[in-house]
Amino acid sequence: MNKKSKNKKLNSSLLFLLIFSVLMIAIIFQFSNKTRKLPIYNPVDVNPRLVDSSVRNRSHGHKIADFHLINQEGKIITQKDYKNKIYVADFFFTRCTTICPIMSTNMASIQETFKADSDIMFLSMSVTPKIDSIPVLKQYAKKKGAILNKWHITTGDKKHIYDLARKSFMAVLDEGDGGEQDFIHTEQFILIDKKQQIRGFYDGTDPKDIEILKKDILVLKKEYE
Repeated sequence: MNKKSKNKKLNSSLLFLLIFSVLMIAIIFQFSNKTRKLPIYNPVDVNPRLVDSSVRNRSHGHKIADFHLINQEGKIITQKDYKNKIYVADFFFTRCTTICPIMSTNMASIQETFKADSDIMFLSMSVTPKIDSIPVLKQYAKKKGAILNKWHITTGDKKHIYDLARKSFMAVLDEGDGGEQDFIHTEQFILIDKKQQIRGFYDGTDPKDIEILKKDILVLKKEYE
């Protein structure tokens, strides 16, 4: 066999190996995406400092409690508005000049990614509800590009919101009673499934975590296909 024939055979073999490798990687990737499932978080799975003592030892069956909030249009928002929906929740306040602007920008980015997907929604809850009135929230929602009936930016009773943060969403390190002097501030984004279960926690200020969250939403959607 001459040198030209040997090189031709070698090139053919290398091309075959390359194509085979690409196909195998694609198959493995597709299989892993189909079989991967996100964890279901209960209070015992989370840093105890993030969980109210009344639910801290719960090891199964944890779900987001019913809520009663008011959105940027003055509409009452409850669990019914998120029935059979996957959603991302966070806590913020409109006068925040540190982490909240970054978080709202990132939330808007996730909304943009899933704006055509009716299964995906968003919920932001103000931690300074007296200051964040409906007109204030409406202006804030417009500035942030919140899509009506997809991203509810809400206010409500302070104690109720703080109880949600500590007992349901397990999102804050501080302890408190939701009283006048109580204040919470957290960068957490929380991913909630269609059964009102927590499926992930993400740093709402970290671009890498935001990309992970977007991928996890797609993984979670596959559970319902």
